[in-house]
Amino acid sequence: MEKKEKKSNLKTRIFSGTRPTGFLHLGNYLGGLKGYIELQNKKNYDCIYAVVDLHGITSPYNPKTYQDNVREIVLEYLACGLDPKKCHLIIQSQIPEHVELAYLLGTIYPVSRLEQLPTYKDKKKEQPKYINIGLFYYPILMAADILLYKAQFVPVGKDQSPHLEVTREIARAFNRHFGQTFPEPETYLMQYSYIPSLTGEGKMSKSKLGSYINLIDSLPTIRKKLAKVPTDSGKGKKLPEKGGVVVLLMLVELFEGKKKKEAYEKLYLSSGIKYKGLKDELAEAIYKELKPIQKKRKYYEEHPKLVDEILEQGRKYASEIAKQTIKEVKQKMGLI
Repeated sequence: MEKKEKKSNLKTRIFSGTRPTGFLHLGNYLGGLKGYIELQNKKNYDCIYAVVDLHGITSPYNPKTYQDNVREIVLEYLACGLDPKKCHLIIQSQIPEHVELAYLLGTIYPVSRLEQLPTYKDKKKEQPKYINIGLFYYPILMAADILLYKAQFVPVGKDQSPHLEVTREIARAFNRHFGQTFPEPETYLMQYSYIPSLTGEGKMSKSKLGSYINLIDSLPTIRKKLAKVPTDSGKGKKLPEKGGVVVLLMLVELFEGKKKKEAYEKLYLSSGIKYKGLKDELAEAIYKELKPIQKKRKYYEEHPKLVDEILEQGRKYASEIAKQTIKEVKQKMGLI
């Protein structure tokens, strides 16, 4: 991981968030949550992890079930090992300063720059009937999420690093206009930031059906999903560089170890791989890791008051920081 820790008596603040757009999958777990857990266990880091529900409503959603979606992410955060004694869990919309700071930052950032962002262009193609101002404003709100807590690091994958540059630009612009206020947040690169899709094309994503394994999936469901991963004859003169076989071998390494992957690679170059056996063993290995997560998730489902207390503690902690930041920003902008 990329580490540029600053020597200080104060803890280095970390911020990251997840949209409540469906159950978390292996890509979220390996590329995000495992890193979150590693960060929370470092004594010199102050971690704030959010369910960014305000971002979620920029895409089509059902308001009648949205609170359930938010709750699902919280349960899975806790089930995967985020510890409220070591980090702070919040729901974005419960802290109104996120929106307030976003508006204030929007007054110093050019429209032309937002129009150029590839993420906005991609989203317009993805949801052509749901192009809204919130979608356009998304990068400003994201910057507000991070800068509100003066986060110094944001855990992201390499493909997400350009998104953070907007936040850095806004921090520089504000500091230039009104005096030093915000640190320029840096990426904290996650080790497994890119988990490929089960289809063999692109990244594992909630927006691509058939591309992912959910953390709540049963063993039969995992077997069924892996059975659909496209393969070849199982034998060749050289190892494949893309497609379903590459995905399977990567998952074997992640869940069964590097030696197991190397053994399969040798088979591929000699007598050949029997994919049914590989997929069945891999399904067992994946479920073995997910089973305790599912058990812990059930515990939190059965103790809703405990979850509410954890969220309230996080809200109080984050609100104090948010109020201080907004007060400082308003003073410097001449609003108070």
